[in-house]
Amino acid sequence: MAKKPRFDFSDLSPAERLQLAQDLWDSVDSAAGVDILPLTDSQRQELDRRLDDLESNPDDSISWPEARDNIRRQLTNNSRHKRGA
Repeated sequence: MAKKPRFDFSDLSPAERLQLAQDLWDSVDSAAGVDILPLTDSQRQELDRRLDDLESNPDDSISWPEARDNIRRQLTNNSRHKRGA
């Protein structure tokens, strides 16, 4: 028998679920500190590579709020498309 989920988020829109996930992640990050999920060497190298790329090509990037809004818009559009709206 499948275990019933403790919380039901099915009434939330995809954008609301994304915000909830972000809020939850932020609460774990701030409560536990940065050492809760240590980076591997390859992850650290990839982040360094991306930072170097950002510093070399600042006009090729967008801000986090703009990226987040784009993701939310795509999720909302995909949700509407699946419902046939």
